[in-house]
Amino acid sequence: MTNSIPNFYDPVNFEEVCEHFAGIIREYLNKAVRGEEIPVITRKSPAQMLEEWNEQIPKEGVGFTKGIELVKRVIDDSIHIHHPRYMGHQVCGPLPLTILCDMIMSMLNNSSVVFEMGQVATTLELRLTQWVCDLIGYPSDAGGIITSGGSVGNLTALLAARQVMCGGNVWQDGYLETARRPAILVSKQAHYCVKRAVQIMGLGADGAVTVDVDAEYRMDMDALKEAYRKTTESGRKVIAVVASGCTTATGTFDPINDIADFCEYHKLWLHVDGAHGAAALLSPKYRDLLKGIERADSVVWDLHKMLLMPSLLTAVCFRKKAHSYSTFAQEASYLFTAAPEEEWFNIAHRTLECTKPMLALKAYISLMSYGSAVFGDYITNCFDLAHIFADILEKADDFVIAVRPDCNIVCFRYEPANCPAEKIDQLQRDIRQQILDEGNFYIVQTVLHEKQYLRVTLINPLTKEADLLLLLENIRKIGGNKLAGIG
Repeated sequence: MTNSIPNFYDPVNFEEVCEHFAGIIREYLNKAVRGEEIPVITRKSPAQMLEEWNEQIPKEGVGFTKGIELVKRVIDDSIHIHHPRYMGHQVCGPLPLTILCDMIMSMLNNSSVVFEMGQVATTLELRLTQWVCDLIGYPSDAGGIITSGGSVGNLTALLAARQVMCGGNVWQDGYLETARRPAILVSKQAHYCVKRAVQIMGLGADGAVTVDVDAEYRMDMDALKEAYRKTTESGRKVIAVVASGCTTATGTFDPINDIADFCEYHKLWLHVDGAHGAAALLSPKYRDLLKGIERADSVVWDLHKMLLMPSLLTAVCFRKKAHSYSTFAQEASYLFTAAPEEEWFNIAHRTLECTKPMLALKAYISLMSYGSAVFGDYITNCFDLAHIFADILEKADDFVIAVRPDCNIVCFRYEPANCPAEKIDQLQRDIRQQILDEGNFYIVQTVLHEKQYLRVTLINPLTKEADLLLLLENIRKIGGNKLAGIG
């Protein structure tokens, strides 16, 4: 029986493959970063994609030439996030250096949950999370982990909150029937993964008690007090408050310091979902948006959003490192030999994953190579550009913004004088649909106070004011044609 697998590891063949792939990446970046020759997106329907990608996996392969052909097709059919006119979701165009780090990570394939399997990986994770804790302003006994995305990160932090705040050992014994049912207070603008985490924890749909926001979409402090009162009087035990730093829809920051005062008074756990906005910690100009974050019991930060890292790379940090050890406390004798606190180097004690790639590698290498200041400048520039864009929109008589941006997210509407009020929402949807169909820009949409808004996240360091002016020109053209019954 022939075994051809060893041939696939041949270094000479691999070098040839690398040359081809490097050429493909170089050609893509050359086109994408200049914003020329390729669109941001080539819009296709689900049915069309299934029809075009209809080849069956063969029993006998034809070599890596087929792989190269498919990679080119994958690039053509994907959203080109490195394009300056990509202004959509909170997903960044990764730095080229991090692409290479991903390759090294995949090649080594060391797990970073057990020191014996990943001695470098676990060490780099410790160093990276220490840096994040210091950035937050935590004391020396703080600590954290790196995990696979903000959804897992928020769940991890809230599981720790449950274990610490509920009394007893919920992880071991479950919820005792005689105990008051726990509840967590969250903003109406909180990311849906927070409410999902609460339900995963078995607290029920009403375990995430929503708190009203003010006119700027920040958690309203009077509403927080009222939600706490009503929840407590209903017989539930409030154990935590989740503050947004920042919200996903509008990019506004909750008043973390005021919420910290509230939590301190009522002896509640404060968790900050800083998946996007915690990046402001690196910007001297905008750091105050997170004033009071050092008082939070736990913080989540997605480094794959505004640190120009590939997905997924999330830091979950605790003001008291000890709180993170009881979250997943269980026996695994084939992995561990001592108590969790004694085995600080075995990260599996504190993370959901049982196998985890060397996630910290790309951030650690990038930060050591470029320094943190350059990322702070990038974040500041993105926030500044959003403010410039808001100024442009406010001066225009045919555009309206939902709220002045705190960071790099701007929500706005096209409201020409000749458009009936009842048709404005549909006009926004129609405009966005045509923008995507044309492929020259990528923007998203959101609903705020039952009104439809266009939404941009200015996360690409290559996006300029000229691109935003061209976007508005494009919107006016499409909107005018729609209102005239053209197109």
